[in-house]
Amino acid sequence: MTSTQDVAGATIFRPRTSSWFTALAVVVAVGALASVVATEGPGGLLVGWPLLGIAFAGWWLFWYPTVVVADQGITVRNPLATIDVPWEALIDVDTKYALKLVTPVGAFTAWAAPAPGVWGTHAGKPEHVTNLPSMSYGPGQSIRPGDLKNTDSGYAAYLVRSRWEELVENGALDLDRPSLPQRSWHWRLVVLAVLLAAAATWTLAVGL
Repeated sequence: MTSTQDVAGATIFRPRTSSWFTALAVVVAVGALASVVATEGPGGLLVGWPLLGIAFAGWWLFWYPTVVVADQGITVRNPLATIDVPWEALIDVDTKYALKLVTPVGAFTAWAAPAPGVWGTHAGKPEHVTNLPSMSYGPGQSIRPGDLKNTDSGYAAYLVRSRWEELVENGALDLDRPSLPQRSWHWRLVVLAVLLAAAATWTLAVGL
């Protein structure tokens, strides 16, 4: 269900399905463009290139979003913005609808770690609800479906809570000088998406 990669002390999380959906978008885009060229000849590239927007959308919506758990904090990279949450700013981790990091200045939801649907909940096994960080459990050792370790939200929460709990136990957090989350918007990607959508709309209108 999930895919992680360790790079320079940081764990990069994204859903395993992200590679499938990204690959599907690329295949659809390339196949459609090849069909246009086969029908119209090489000149078809002049009107068919906006089809590459399908591949871009697949990459932007499925592969680009990640959750990075590192020594200095958690980085949530969503399609529209990246949010850096220092450990000292973290108040709670919620998984009701998706992985959500609660801070003094608001809560930030991770696009890459949605909570499970019915199938994901029923696919849970005993090992997915045991040996979780202590803060995962509610009254009577209960957990939310979104905390199941076999789900996207659950595994991302497991990574965050495990590192957070370790830092707290080791006294490694400077709570007297907390840093606040920082958000940076992906304006270039947004502009590129708008341009590709406009080009596709124009090409379709001209074709009709």
